[in-house]
Amino acid sequence: MIGDTRGAVAFLVAAGLWACSAGEKTATNDSLSNAGPQATSAAAIGTTGPSGARIAVAHAGPPGEWQMPAGDYASSRYSELASITPQNAANLRVAWAFSTGVLRGHEGQPLVVANTMYVVTPYPNVSYAIDLAQTGQPLKWKFRPENSQQAIGRACCDVVNRGAAYADGKIFYNLLDGHTIAIDAATGNQVWRTKMGDLSRGETMTMAPIVVKGKVIVGSSGGEMGVRGWIAALDAATGKEVWRAYNIGPDRDVKVGPKFKTFYAHDRGKDLGVSTWPGNTWKTGGGAVWGWLSYDPALNLIYHGTSNPGPWNENQRAGDNKWTAAILARDADTGEMVWAFQVTPHDMWDYDAVNENILVDLPIKGQQRKVLVHFDRNGFAYTMDRATGEVILAEPFVPMNWSTGVDLTTGRPNVVETKKTAQDKLVKDICPSLEGGKNQQPAAFSPQTGLFYVPTNNLCMDFQARAVTYIAGTPFIGGNAPEKGGPGGYRGEFIAWDATTGKKIWGIKEPYPVWGGALATAGGVVFYGTLDGWFKAVDARSGKVLWQFKVGSGVVGNPVTYTGPDGKQYVAIYAGIGGDMGLLIAGDVAANLPYDVRERGTTLPDISRWTSWGGELFVFSL
Repeated sequence: MIGDTRGAVAFLVAAGLWACSAGEKTATNDSLSNAGPQATSAAAIGTTGPSGARIAVAHAGPPGEWQMPAGDYASSRYSELASITPQNAANLRVAWAFSTGVLRGHEGQPLVVANTMYVVTPYPNVSYAIDLAQTGQPLKWKFRPENSQQAIGRACCDVVNRGAAYADGKIFYNLLDGHTIAIDAATGNQVWRTKMGDLSRGETMTMAPIVVKGKVIVGSSGGEMGVRGWIAALDAATGKEVWRAYNIGPDRDVKVGPKFKTFYAHDRGKDLGVSTWPGNTWKTGGGAVWGWLSYDPALNLIYHGTSNPGPWNENQRAGDNKWTAAILARDADTGEMVWAFQVTPHDMWDYDAVNENILVDLPIKGQQRKVLVHFDRNGFAYTMDRATGEVILAEPFVPMNWSTGVDLTTGRPNVVETKKTAQDKLVKDICPSLEGGKNQQPAAFSPQTGLFYVPTNNLCMDFQARAVTYIAGTPFIGGNAPEKGGPGGYRGEFIAWDATTGKKIWGIKEPYPVWGGALATAGGVVFYGTLDGWFKAVDARSGKVLWQFKVGSGVVGNPVTYTGPDGKQYVAIYAGIGGDMGLLIAGDVAANLPYDVRERGTTLPDISRWTSWGGELFVFSL
């Protein structure tokens, strides 16, 4: 492994990579078939709280299970379990723990189905089934897939995996080397394995799939490698590819046709995925799908974001560069694009738009609206009509200075001229940095409070673009962007956000970016973890910290909650610093690497005082 690690480090240092980078349909019995996660309501209507807010889609399976990455298709990360409350959260204790046997970034979350917990590690993407019904939580099975070691050196931002999905007796997840696999949930035997990405071109896979109407939806990573991003559907029973849609290129490849009814006039026209790029630069233009997926059964729409355009050097790709840095809505059956919204046209700051899209119904100005809420890397929180792509509201949720606001008549940000980047020009103090106001760490929503709970970053950067030549399978970046702490003397904050007004309700400032996800519960308690290794329980209404526990490594994963065989409520979280924060810009957190092998991070040089690489699952209960 030392040889492999040296290769990965050499790749990162050579890259100068400080950081990575509609007509309505009625839900039918077919659309809610047993090939996908089973909702607790046949109508697939989520929990409604006293605020009038409602999650658009019900929790998958019984309230005490966690069958899919975000708990539901709406990406709410909300649980109806309510045993843990602000009154008793201080009594939380470690119930048990499990070492994954793997270091590097433990993003993602475990699944819990019928008294079995399923865990997927970073590369080499080993999966475990843990028996919750027996004392000592023994393994039911362990599966180690074939997984090319070349993938380590091709991965942009650590060898992370954002988790698995369960449906129809199978566990589905992606391998770093570009394969999607299905595992029999009972036996641990591989059911099928399908090659989806081309590793020789720099395509890797780190995202968590979802299963929709018998299809496994997956996407690619590699925006910093000059890939051409795509999203695809596989038959859950056989692994056969059903459809694939590219995010840039001609309409036929992007699946733009008669169903495409985008809200803004400037997003209409033929072959915009080609004409908004100079020459053939769209062929190496990025637009990967490495983030989170959502699905509205009533509209039959899958929602996903796309990554940055390639290269970072904006002079090499004049135009809007559609459909990179965008939110796209696609027909789940065919992959056809129904609407598109480019969050950051002609992105010149590496502001990927792959963050989660949370589907909720909210009372806005006296009217109940079916919305999508998206906290973008560019620092704006968007409240959008999820049927049409109209921006209802867009407000900054972190300190930012690259834009003065979003023009609601066009949906486009007003860019500050002095913060525009250009080749061989050093632009200082751009906020947020390319890590974004929020990165992959997912937010949560509570219908009880009507609030969103958002882990955020407070970082700025200096940016200098440079000329770069495309060579397949190698970094295609064209810029350096050293980062620094943002204004206020803190580098992260966990906030409660009102998406009906665009206002922060409360915040908990943290010394480091809050790189782990959030979990909201019906007990009125919200959970999140920190880079310096604290796992915290917070009062959902006041933001008061009720309890905290120091876990074995920094938290970059996402909490889940479940009901154990004993009827008690449990909360689980991965500990294992990694991703950008543990590999690229952190200080000396990797004790197994000789000091002179890697360039030490300058953004978080002191974090090694508080944490080191690790790989462990912690489970807590009252």
